[in-house]
Amino acid sequence: MPMEPPPDLAALSLADIAQLARDKKLPPVERWNPSHCGDSEMRIARDGTWFHQGSPIGRAAMVQLFSTILRREPDGGYVLVTPAEKLDIAVEDAPFVAVEMKVEGSGRSRKLAFRLNTGELVSADADHGLRFADGESGPRPYLHVRAGLEALVVRSVYYEIATLALEGDDEPVGLWSNGSFFPIEPAA
Repeated sequence: MPMEPPPDLAALSLADIAQLARDKKLPPVERWNPSHCGDSEMRIARDGTWFHQGSPIGRAAMVQLFSTILRREPDGGYVLVTPAEKLDIAVEDAPFVAVEMKVEGSGRSRKLAFRLNTGELVSADADHGLRFADGESGPRPYLHVRAGLEALVVRSVYYEIATLALEGDDEPVGLWSNGSFFPIEPAA
């Protein structure tokens, strides 16, 4: 079954994005508990590129498909899981990358939505929080996607976030989205 190309983020309202996110049906990976079968020989690089046996996976539809069966384990590791198999996958940083952001409103009524490198759309809110970690080259922002899976926010989008936060008068510096406040300073 071919996967549909993701819609153009700029052409969607945040209400449209929220509805698309609600309508997306993901496999119930949290309910699947097959025996561990080994290593998938797959890796997700820091920049979001998926590899199999050392070669990049060039088909976006394959990456999208694999991303729907990705699960974070209680020990912090990552697996690809189906009802019959569970295979380890190496993740260098975060399994997803937030590559684009859409903003509506301002201050406490602001709403933010992000497009991931897999085409998935995620609205920042109480269940999909933004957090900021210290990195060698400055703060590293992450967006919670689902069930312990995060997206690293690309630097250009982080600059947009920082600009929005600095325009506000919140203390500590941060920004609002869908009624939730996200401080930019890394948690201690």
